[in-house]
Amino acid sequence: MRVKRNLPVVWLLAALAILAACISLAVGSVNIPLGTVVKALFHRLPFLAVPVDWPSSFETILFDLRFPRTILIGLTGASLAGSGAAYQGLFRNPLADPYLIGVASGAGLGAVLAMSYHWPTTTAGFFSVPLAAFLGGSLTVALVYLLARVGKTVPTTNLLLAGITIGSFCTAFTSFLMIRSQGELRRAIIWLMGGVSTTSWGPVLAMLPYTILGLALLFTSGKALNVLQFGEEQAQQVGLNIRLAKTLVIIGATLAAASAVAFSGIIGFIGLIVPHVLRMAAGPDHRRLIPLSALAGISALLFTDVLARVLIPPQEVPLGIITALAGAPFFLWVLRRSKNQAFW
Repeated sequence: MRVKRNLPVVWLLAALAILAACISLAVGSVNIPLGTVVKALFHRLPFLAVPVDWPSSFETILFDLRFPRTILIGLTGASLAGSGAAYQGLFRNPLADPYLIGVASGAGLGAVLAMSYHWPTTTAGFFSVPLAAFLGGSLTVALVYLLARVGKTVPTTNLLLAGITIGSFCTAFTSFLMIRSQGELRRAIIWLMGGVSTTSWGPVLAMLPYTILGLALLFTSGKALNVLQFGEEQAQQVGLNIRLAKTLVIIGATLAAASAVAFSGIIGFIGLIVPHVLRMAAGPDHRRLIPLSALAGISALLFTDVLARVLIPPQEVPLGIITALAGAPFFLWVLRRSKNQAFW
């Protein structure tokens, strides 16, 4: 029954993701008609014979330049939204997304430390960046959680203050490393503002295993997160290994968020807005909330990227700026709402 009830939402989100991907492939310095994009995609399928009535340059633009970028942004949106839903469930707090509790700042610091040694250009180099980001994000979330915890509870105020403090420290140290760098400064600045400029498959292939592993851990942790909503004492009474459950959620969420930060920079509020909207639309069951949030995150960030490209052409607005402009008012609304009523 639960699967049948979710099917309309799943199909709607899947359709939005496909539409967002097609629009992302169509929009750019050379605009390609949306119908041509669809026909070119079907033309690549082995069991369909689609007549070619478009210039050969269109295929080069679509599949060699824009397709890797679209896939990377989609993975980033899924990672941020999925990890945001998991963090909100883990901390039982509507404000606990990967950025507000400092995880992204720590992951950014780890990535910049790896980049300051040598900006990655090989596949092995691309793999080292998300690993460093994961280590930085893991240390940050552990430190924030320890600082915010009072006895067996984690108050909202403590969590936010600890996240802001540790995040500010990581951001300051990241800025110091950038000032000390000898080259690639402008590229690093664009990356920190949420700039996706890849036109190759290297970053996509490097990010893919981290994202798949992180989201897989989160998808299988939905039941444990549901049990944790009743409190640690009751969760322990029903036989849940609390330490193992929390560890798996933190590893999965931090791995997914760190991979997004490593290759797409600081893109805030996706992990806050998307899970919150999906929770109101589809309910608080994390077994479906996390997958649905990841699916919705794809279209949310792809549509944002399209807006970033068409807002002030020919310049491209960094994604982090647009998400911050949209997310800050939403954050204030969530903060006001959480004061007036119970969230869970």
